[in-house]
Amino acid sequence: MQPRQNHSPAARWEHFPHDADIGLRGFGATPEEAFEQAAHALTAAVTSAEVGAKVAVELRCEAPGLELLFIEWLNAIIYEMAVRGLLFGRFAVRIEGDRLTGTLWGEPVDVARHAPANEPKGATYEALKVASDDRGIWSAACVVDV
Repeated sequence: MQPRQNHSPAARWEHFPHDADIGLRGFGATPEEAFEQAAHALTAAVTSAEVGAKVAVELRCEAPGLELLFIEWLNAIIYEMAVRGLLFGRFAVRIEGDRLTGTLWGEPVDVARHAPANEPKGATYEALKVASDDRGIWSAACVVDV
C-alpha cells in the first residue's frame, strides 16, 4: 500500500492535555486520513525528530466499528514500535467495513538522534471518538497511556 501523496486540506493532527497521559487527535477528509494523522501524532509524542522510511511494516486490524478499530490501529503501531525497536513517520490506511489494512514506514530508534521523550504503552478508551463534523471533516481521538 502506498502512502497518500497529497493530503486533503483537512489533514492535520494535534495533542490535547490529559493528566500524565497524552491525548491525540487526527483530522482528515476520510476516516483513513484521520487515522493516518493520529498515527503522526503518536510518533510526535515520542520524538520531534524526523523519522525516515527505511522499513515497511504491514498491519491488519479488525474490530466492530470505527472507534474500536481506531484503538486497534494505534495499539498495533505501539506493539510494532516496541517489538521491532522502530519509529514510524509515514502511514497508509485502508478501511473496508470492520477491517483495516495499513502500512507503516519507519526506521530503527536512534536514541541520540530521536531523543525519545515518551514510551507509549497503549491507546485507551478515554476521550475515544471517531466522527465527522458538519463540514464532513473526520476526527479520530483518544488518550494514550505513556
